[in-house]
Amino acid sequence: MLYHLSILFAPLFIHSVFGVDVAISLAAPPAAVQVSPSLFSFSIEQDRWTDWAGSTSRNQFFYNTLDNLRQLTGAPPRVRIGADSEDHTKFNAAIKTTQLVFPASTKTVPYPEATNITVGDAFYQATQFLPENTHVTWGLNFGQFNLTTVFLQAKSIMKAFNSAAIRNAGIVLEAIEIGNEADLYNHNGARASNYNIAQYVKEWTTFAANVSAVTGGTKFWGCAFAESSHSTTGFSPQSAFSQGLLNSIPGSRISAISQHHYSGSFCSGNGGLLQDLMTKSTIRSNISVFKPDIDATRAKGLDYVFGETNSYSCHGAPGVSNTAGASLWTLDYVLYATQAGISTVHFHQGIGYKYNHIQPATLTRSILDGSNLGQPLPPHVQPAYYGAIVAAEAIGSSGDSRVIELSIDNSRVAGYAFYEGSKLVRAVFINSNAYLSSTSGSRSSVHLDLRFTGSDAAPSLIAVKRLAIGRADDTSGLTWGGQSYETSDGRVSGSVKVQRAKVASGVDIAATEAVLDFLSIYPEGQEHFSNDLST
Repeated sequence: MLYHLSILFAPLFIHSVFGVDVAISLAAPPAAVQVSPSLFSFSIEQDRWTDWAGSTSRNQFFYNTLDNLRQLTGAPPRVRIGADSEDHTKFNAAIKTTQLVFPASTKTVPYPEATNITVGDAFYQATQFLPENTHVTWGLNFGQFNLTTVFLQAKSIMKAFNSAAIRNAGIVLEAIEIGNEADLYNHNGARASNYNIAQYVKEWTTFAANVSAVTGGTKFWGCAFAESSHSTTGFSPQSAFSQGLLNSIPGSRISAISQHHYSGSFCSGNGGLLQDLMTKSTIRSNISVFKPDIDATRAKGLDYVFGETNSYSCHGAPGVSNTAGASLWTLDYVLYATQAGISTVHFHQGIGYKYNHIQPATLTRSILDGSNLGQPLPPHVQPAYYGAIVAAEAIGSSGDSRVIELSIDNSRVAGYAFYEGSKLVRAVFINSNAYLSSTSGSRSSVHLDLRFTGSDAAPSLIAVKRLAIGRADDTSGLTWGGQSYETSDGRVSGSVKVQRAKVASGVDIAATEAVLDFLSIYPEGQEHFSNDLST
């Protein structure tokens, strides 16, 4: 790819510039963690799965948006298909198309989940339309406590994954998830009000043994709870372990503990402020609260994943989850998750949900309030998708990337250094100060002075790509390195624009902006300013 460059010797933003010193180790520190190429992954609401993947043919738009990420990291995002409608899905081998029953649309939830879903073999076979080598986790109906339903679902899933179409594409059934948020069953009527962790473990073991009769050695995700007590009482990984979750034969096949988490709730119709979502300290506290669970899970030799997550539950908050600020939240959230020990982060998506990164189907109602649209809205990406793109490019395609958060003495600026093997190659900086349409005065900027530590040769040049955002509450018009993903087919459009500078000049980062610095190693006095940079 050819980069069109402008030589940068002076700050791009001249108003309210504050200087911050940033130390970056030239060699990967011991605390730098290995990062999966599929760190950013997806969770898909199960009811309308075939609207995402396609039913009789591929949904090319959705495929393209996944493939964009694969091109940057070398591996497609992992896909979990489940969530609330997972526990409302029944199986009937005689039907060819999915049968769905929906509740009425409301202003708060314009696109509700189906409350009754009946599927046949074609539903699971649609997995064949995902990008090659995608790893998939399928959710089964545990909520309705029907062993026959779960057995038939598992049988159909195995039939699909044994088909030539899926085998030849290298698509892998990574795991089975039995039930969605069983810790809420005592509140939503799926179980008695005194339902507890001991009962969950006993029931899960019975269902998992039944499933294993057809899935063989296929792995399981455990727990998939909505909340956690973070202790050995109540619903938590620690409590499940103490009740013997891992002790049975199917329990020994658990490869990961899944946790669901949202930064807030919009279920009652009261949304959070955009700056609250974007704030550096809020992101860290939202994730670090799970550290006891992560440590307990890792001590058992298991992966820990956010199997379902996003900004605000109940499909997001209008004017927050669907805005440009959510792209910066996505980027900081997914990268900070690595520092806490989270292997993959599955951002939840549903048709018409406000917090989507991707809208894969034509919409006829507003995602904000459910009102009828004057013209149907074709498939498109939402601003948060850019956060996924920046994260993917920062991780790179080496398959050997490590990342560490940088110590930055600024409450609004976060940074991460990326290494391939032990070599420093890239750094990401995020300015989460919300520059809103209501913000008066000039746009502030932070100047970063980069200081390298260690005995290796230090970079003397940087090439900088910018995530350009007009205002934090914009819902379109973003560009990444001068390019747009807001196209009819989901593919990138436009020429890449990269700015090049001497390290000594530092980097300016505006309010509501992210930058990716490519660090070139040149001995002092041997800098080369070329007119293009090839990758």
